[in-house]
Amino acid sequence: MTEKRKGGRAEFSSKFGVIAAAAGSAVGLGNIWKFPYITGVYGGAAFLFVYLGFIAAIGLPVMLSELIIGRKSRRNAFGAFKKLAPKSMWRYVGMLGVGAAFMILAFYGVVAGWSVEYVVVSVLNGFKSQTPDQLSSMFSDFIAAPFRPVIYQLIFMFLTGLIVMIGIKDGIEKNVKIMMPLLVVIILVLDIRAITLPGAGEGLKFLFHPDFSKLTGEGILSALGHAFFSLSLGMGTLITYGSYIDNKNNLINTAINVTVADTLIAVLAGVAIFPAVFAFGIEASSGPGLVFITLPNVFQQMPGGYIFSILFFLLLTVAALTSSISILEVVVAYFNEELKMKRRVATVFATVIISLLGIICSLSMGIFDHYTFFDLNFFDLLDWVSANLLLPLGGLFISLFVGWRLGRKKVREEIQKGGSITEMFLSIFMFLVRIIAPIAIAIVFLKGIGLLNI
Repeated sequence: MTEKRKGGRAEFSSKFGVIAAAAGSAVGLGNIWKFPYITGVYGGAAFLFVYLGFIAAIGLPVMLSELIIGRKSRRNAFGAFKKLAPKSMWRYVGMLGVGAAFMILAFYGVVAGWSVEYVVVSVLNGFKSQTPDQLSSMFSDFIAAPFRPVIYQLIFMFLTGLIVMIGIKDGIEKNVKIMMPLLVVIILVLDIRAITLPGAGEGLKFLFHPDFSKLTGEGILSALGHAFFSLSLGMGTLITYGSYIDNKNNLINTAINVTVADTLIAVLAGVAIFPAVFAFGIEASSGPGLVFITLPNVFQQMPGGYIFSILFFLLLTVAALTSSISILEVVVAYFNEELKMKRRVATVFATVIISLLGIICSLSMGIFDHYTFFDLNFFDLLDWVSANLLLPLGGLFISLFVGWRLGRKKVREEIQKGGSITEMFLSIFMFLVRIIAPIAIAIVFLKGIGLLNI
């Protein structure tokens, strides 16, 4: 299949390309960086089981909703609502996604730059003979530095922009077809090494043997929130990618495959981390520093740790890149289709603007740390606004749009283009997107803005 379908719009060329791209969008730093430490904080397997339930009941229906909107409209996140609900306020739902993509990629590129730095440090054997306190100081000194984090952030953003600039088929699809299998191979190698460590069984028990007495209301809400955010919902990425899927693809199968892949990677990340953490007596709930402070300490104690530290931070970088290209594509597609910019110009313009925001985010950890907004530095402000306002509102309105505005008949028509659907499945899906998902997302939203405490 060519880069463009009849009518001039690009499409993915294969079913594997669709799944690899969408899964790459969902699989990111959240799976490998955030999921293990929040699992540790909220009791391991009990949190995991609740998380999987929310993935099935909330994440999967909202993902399918985004893919339906994208393919039915064949437009970017903003243009999709403008086409499907012309002359209405629904178009501004798409702007929530574009705005969220801007903000998220700005600080996401900073964290991804940290992972690039740690690949370099691993190759240079920079963790050798470092004490836990020295590793902590190494990380805090690095992120507060004025130049190195910015340089690595810009390198990462350059790679992201380069892939997106090439196009859907030759850029995004071609690269994710390489990066996603590479990601799986790396994580499986890390898993095999982790479970062969002495004492690794305790880590696996922690991850897979539930103790629901340790699961609090806070933990349940965190599982709900992470189930939603882990799949890259509410930011327009899956609407945008959905618009590049041809009518021969079964959207239900695509959504299920992507959801399974995303969840499996998160669990496999836990398998790679917790056995090693328990084997060397590290606290499982070490917080965000688990990846950049605790794990380097584990790697230097582990036989073969030099190689495995390189593989781990390479894994982190690849996962970040598969997500970042999908986020940038949201903005580029908007510029290209709504502002009529040529794709190359749109990509350069979007990458430069987002990178400049990212530089401010990076510097807010150091020389700009005294500039705060509501007691948050610029990095934390963009994180808070996107995570607590834009993404939940985007997801909420997407669910309501598909459930109530698009309606059962049009949903059935779109899903049946690539396969069949039973009336029972359709009824369950419509119930979830009309009632259950909006209520659940509203709870996440109210919790995020501080109006709900459990």
